[in-house]
Amino acid sequence: MKIVLFLCPPLCYNVKIMAKEGDITDTYNDIRFTQAAATYSKIGVDAPQAVAALSQIPISIHCWQGDDVAGFEGATLSGGGIAVTGNYPGRARNYQELMDDFALALSCIPGKHRLNLHASYAITDDGTDRDKLEPKHFAKWVDFAKAHGLALDFNPTYFSHPKASVATLSSRDDNIRKFWVDHGIACLKIAEYFATELGGQSLLNIWIPDGAKDTPADRQTPRELLKNSLDTILASGYDKTKVLVSVESKVFGIGLESFTVGSHEFYMNYAASRGILCLIDSGHFHPTENVADKISAMLAFFDKVALHVTRPVRWDSDHVVLFDDEIRAIAAEIIKHGADRVLLGLDFFDASINRIAAWVLGVRNTQKALLYALLTPHDKMAELQREGKQTELLILQEELKTQPFGDIWDHFCHINNVPTESGWFAGIKKYEDEVLAKRG
Repeated sequence: MKIVLFLCPPLCYNVKIMAKEGDITDTYNDIRFTQAAATYSKIGVDAPQAVAALSQIPISIHCWQGDDVAGFEGATLSGGGIAVTGNYPGRARNYQELMDDFALALSCIPGKHRLNLHASYAITDDGTDRDKLEPKHFAKWVDFAKAHGLALDFNPTYFSHPKASVATLSSRDDNIRKFWVDHGIACLKIAEYFATELGGQSLLNIWIPDGAKDTPADRQTPRELLKNSLDTILASGYDKTKVLVSVESKVFGIGLESFTVGSHEFYMNYAASRGILCLIDSGHFHPTENVADKISAMLAFFDKVALHVTRPVRWDSDHVVLFDDEIRAIAAEIIKHGADRVLLGLDFFDASINRIAAWVLGVRNTQKALLYALLTPHDKMAELQREGKQTELLILQEELKTQPFGDIWDHFCHINNVPTESGWFAGIKKYEDEVLAKRG
């Protein structure tokens, strides 16, 4: 197969596959898809419908994979209980490099998606601190989103800052706490600006690292302070038709192993009592907990739930998402309960491999899991369970593993004009050699 790199501004590394005699042609792709669809039809699955459904499921792609969560404030370490490992060359150092890198990643990812920004990625030359951020500091991101057909989600950045060295929204220092409350209020206005400019809604997700390295004597006071801070932010006023607010829990952070103020129980109850969303991060629980199982439990009480998908290895290490059992189980729950009820985003940062490839691999694997779930006869399987036909259910579950899933995935990539597995990395590797390697 001959791989040709077409020059197309502003990036010159989009990979296209040239078909010639002996190569996989459009006709052959169509034949493979038709045959695979017929095979799925035998078990009651409409493959064309599954492909169409996948096209309507956006994934909120995190900007911080491209620069190791450094942001544009001059931070050298992410801090706040976050550890980015690896020193692969080519980290984006400014907004233009990050935008260029992300645009290249998008050229290898099928479908329409969202970009998830942290407040620390504000574009400002005047040293504006986080409590004074305004929509104008993100105008270039809105322009970028419009140019690439993206929606924008947002996160206040409660880490990597001198005023976050001890605590943020749960700080006992009134001035520190007010600074971070004001930051949250400013971010609400920015998220509303995103929604207004781009249409639709913007998810504003609040996560703080506040906690203790060793066993605390008082757990209640920090949680009361956090509750009051969050109440003040929400009471500031925002358009709830444009901005969806979520709160994100965590078991622990590095250096904060013994106590997390914003635990899952705290945020689950806070979200339920305040009419906002609870965000589940698949890396923020004990390694033996089943995150997929939590989705149905949450949706029994919430109209929607927000979700960050990562791959923890022994701890919240945020490895690139794989097409593995865990992501397939999570995707199955999303599809069974309705993709419109789960606000799906990614959250990993691997600096040990090519960062752009990590973006592409993580998003595509998540999409594969969603497609795999869409190609599963959930209603038929649920009926077998209701009828007590466990043997038949187990047989069907196992037979699904050898269905021609790959042909359906290749078709999805083909109709979205992005390379299949055989081609997407070539352009990224060329970009690495010619651009990333020169960044120092």
